[in-house]
Amino acid sequence: MKKYIHISLFVSMLLFTGCNDDFLERFPETEISKENFFNSAEDLETYMYSLYNFPGVGIYVEDASTDNSPTTGVTEIKSMMVGTPSAATINSGWTWDQLRGINYFLDNFRKAQISEEALNHYEGVARFFRARFYMEKVKRYSDVPWYEHAMETNDDGLKKPRDPRTLIVDKIFEDYEFASQHVRDFSAQSASNSENRTGAVNKSVVLAFKARHALYEATYRKYHSELSLQSTANKYLQIARDASKQIIDGGKYQLHNDYAGLFNSSALESNKEVILGVFSEQDKRNSGWWGAFMFGNYEASPARDLVQSYLMKDGTPYTNKAGYNTNLFVEEFKDRDPRMSYTLAYPGWELVNNTTYSQGAGVYVQQFAKNQSGYHQLKGFVNVRDVAVANSLDVPVVRFAEVLLTYAEAKAELNELTQGDLDLSINKLRARASMPNLTMTPVADAVLKAQYPLVTGGNAAILLEIRRERRVELAMEGFRFDDLMRWGAGKLIEKEPEGLYFPGLGKYDLTGDNVDDVKLIPLSESIPEEKDKEANSLGKKLVYYRVGAVGSDASFFLKNGTSGTIVTDPERGTFQEPKYYYRPVPQAQVTLNPALSQIFGW
Repeated sequence: MKKYIHISLFVSMLLFTGCNDDFLERFPETEISKENFFNSAEDLETYMYSLYNFPGVGIYVEDASTDNSPTTGVTEIKSMMVGTPSAATINSGWTWDQLRGINYFLDNFRKAQISEEALNHYEGVARFFRARFYMEKVKRYSDVPWYEHAMETNDDGLKKPRDPRTLIVDKIFEDYEFASQHVRDFSAQSASNSENRTGAVNKSVVLAFKARHALYEATYRKYHSELSLQSTANKYLQIARDASKQIIDGGKYQLHNDYAGLFNSSALESNKEVILGVFSEQDKRNSGWWGAFMFGNYEASPARDLVQSYLMKDGTPYTNKAGYNTNLFVEEFKDRDPRMSYTLAYPGWELVNNTTYSQGAGVYVQQFAKNQSGYHQLKGFVNVRDVAVANSLDVPVVRFAEVLLTYAEAKAELNELTQGDLDLSINKLRARASMPNLTMTPVADAVLKAQYPLVTGGNAAILLEIRRERRVELAMEGFRFDDLMRWGAGKLIEKEPEGLYFPGLGKYDLTGDNVDDVKLIPLSESIPEEKDKEANSLGKKLVYYRVGAVGSDASFFLKNGTSGTIVTDPERGTFQEPKYYYRPVPQAQVTLNPALSQIFGW
């Protein structure tokens, strides 16, 4: 039986009433105040659960609007790039309720009559959540006000200006340092008490986020000249290096032998790759999984650029192959890094859970639709029809694989990387995928060099390969947008994500059995009645599609009208640098607090 973190009703009441001045003057028997709470370890533990806000199944579509995945849906970055954004229209994100809950705890928890070790543990967990909260604010706004205590609505401090990024980040890593020193070092895989199997924050979780955010800040400073902080980048690279190495040396975590099984499992609690998970169980804590959002031609679909980033099975770039850009779907999947077929539906894959896919169960045949790439996603897809399994899907929020990637990238950026480091990190990932080892002297990939022109110097080739490894290992897990932002690679979002390639009208095999499955016809023709459709050699009727250029009434669009790649999202707009790496303070907040200023062109 799984155990879960639940937010207690009376803790919610405490948070709600904490900012009510009248409430602080009375002690109703039906309500809880700071005067009669925060007295025991149980009180602190219960309150702490109210701070948990880790992502769930939604991570599997968070690459949307990047070069990994186009989307027909509305996203903030799409709206900005094709519109005329302003502080009046970009008005989300400036929320502080979570911070108040954290600081309210930090202001009151030491009332508890428990050991100093226990108090430090709970302080560390709270400061971990504060560091996470502020890092998300820094990503979005750069400079933000720092609040160390819970503020009331009439406090003068609420009218303060933005504090500089350098101050905020220093505070963030003070919190991370305290947390990494004092949060308990239990493991969900080994310890016996019930706290350890709930997905609770432990020392390794703290270190993993510390490493993640240090790498983000370090590379952001290095590749964003508008901040004039390049000289300080190494400080945070060293933090990322040391925190990730501490997890590696601890020996508690290891790569799971089944890569694909990490993303469709309802039994990740004892998985030694999962440093932090969100665990679900039917009728107790449903996962919220919904097949249409990733496999029903709904909004998001994988992009051809991602497909082309996977290496050949022999370790050479796919983009080195002659004619790679005109390969058909079946050819694209031949002799590739196996992680590609664990992440994307491949020719010959059998679909079982067709509840949102009208082509039906059986050997997978693409179902084409306007603005969809034609590729479908397996990562995070539950390929069984049992609803209880989908509702019980566990999500690996932090994987040991990410820690290995962080370590390798930090060492490379510091120009400290050795073959031993690669063998400790990247080559463990490649070994799991049965891929050749990465060496210190790869041939520079021209495609990667064009994608990341800011990467220069003698170790550029190895650093680019580490970026490739990160992209394919973590594809469709919600990392890509942040990676593009920290690397100063926002311009890659301007490029239209393409779909499958078709050289012209006619019949095509999509399953790899040399038997035609679909037929593309011109706009001038109508799709025939079912009885009049041509059958293939297996006796199955071909699926017909009318194809044409964008703006026509075609079933889906091809770049050249009757040939080329599938058009997904043609109106990409412009990514304005450096402006669009940041967001404005919403105009309503500036009106309330004129001390808040806008930066970087907002």
